Amino acid sequence: MTAVQFIPGSSVAEYLSLLRRKNPLIHCVTNEVVQEITANVLLAAGASPAMVVGEGEAEDFVGICDGLSINVGTPFSMRVQIMKAAARKARELGKPWVLDPVAAGSLVWRDKIIFELMRTGPDVIRGNASEIKFLAGQGSGGKGVDSTDSSDSAVQAAVELAEHYSSIVVVTGKTDYITDGTSTYSAEGGNPLITKVVGTGCSLSTLIAAFISSTDNKLEAAAACCAYVKKASEKAAADSHGPGSFHVAYLDALYNLKPEDFNA
Repeated sequence: MTAVQFIPGSSVAEYLSLLRRKNPLIHCVTNEVVQEITANVLLAAGASPAMVVGEGEAEDFVGICDGLSINVGTPFSMRVQIMKAAARKARELGKPWVLDPVAAGSLVWRDKIIFELMRTGPDVIRGNASEIKFLAGQGSGGKGVDSTDSSDSAVQAAVELAEHYSSIVVVTGKTDYITDGTSTYSAEGGNPLITKVVGTGCSLSTLIAAFISSTDNKLEAAAACCAYVKKASEKAAADSHGPGSFHVAYLDALYNLKPEDFNA
């Protein structure tokens, strides 16, 4: 059985402070559905977004940014080539990058792209339980972009996937689990309303890229990011009446949360 430890509030405070001091520039190669919330989440947290996706400049921009986030939500041939080129450049330059394997297990062509990107060496793979279990060879995928498995059921799959690809794996759900194959953290809390707003998972992946680009301790930073988002969703739910108002309240919560709020 995998030993799991909670990420302490003091660590969340530390890594949130680091992010806000550095204000990292994050290169977002993401899907068209979530670009607005992705950019706004990064800005609210204290990072800077850039959506540079042209075939003539996306690869070069990797040399300028602090971190890269690749999301395969709406792939097409040219965008796939851009993703692969950006991932290779990030690995060449030692820039941290995060892969979001959206809907892994749903379609053969998509799965081929995801596995090719995984072999390029992402620092973090962030997915829901069904996506992570499929990638570890322990499931058949979820219902489109939605998980049909609990995050608790995917912990061992996440550990094995992390070991196989020498990456940190983040599996999100009611409880988030963050592992490098040796050490595993959890982040609890949050509110189910976050699942009713499109792009909250995708933007989390990009926010993880911002957190890990601000420190060498990428495992703790990724776990701290998850705990920060959990607390923000709790605050947002308390100030909202449904998905629409939650969207706005969530951005406000990310912005207004301070490092000292996690030391209480």
